Amino acid sequence: MLRSFLAIELPESILKRIEEVQNDLKSSRADVRWVSPENIHLTLKFFGNIEESEIDSIVKSIEEPVHTTSSFSINVQGIGAFPGLKNPRVIWMGFQEGKEMIVAIQKRLEGEFEKIGFQPEDRSFHPHLTLGRMRSNRGKDELVRGMERYREEELGSFQVERIVLFKSDLRPAGPIYTPLREVRLGG
Repeated sequence: MLRSFLAIELPESILKRIEEVQNDLKSSRADVRWVSPENIHLTLKFFGNIEESEIDSIVKSIEEPVHTTSSFSINVQGIGAFPGLKNPRVIWMGFQEGKEMIVAIQKRLEGEFEKIGFQPEDRSFHPHLTLGRMRSNRGKDELVRGMERYREEELGSFQVERIVLFKSDLRPAGPIYTPLREVRLGG
């Protein structure tokens, strides 16, 4: 069995900016488990455990929607939290320009995955990059004050040119993500 997910990778330049934001927020000493920058990506679908034999049907099911979508630009901007900034559980960066494109392609993909037996998500898709998860309320107020500074922060934009199916190996030191297959936008 492979733990797997479908995602859009981020360029080095944006990961570097995210790391700067994380380092600044770490000074709050809040009890947060931070995601290491090289593991930050835009998840379109988390499959959980799949059989190796399912990889081909997953890739096949995404080819049509991905090939018929042209490469597009997205802009990483603004910090937020689930369920909300006042009570952050998950800390994330969001998107401005290109957000509708991400939502549209994700919706098409979700429809294709349903055809091959993957249940759609219960909640609506909210494109985001997870920066960290609160473990306890320690340092929360300080963290929220830090996050306020980045509410409108623009980290840059990049061209989405491919979508990648990853496998995820959970290790004590943190997960290791390995690309299995990629499908290029616009064929």
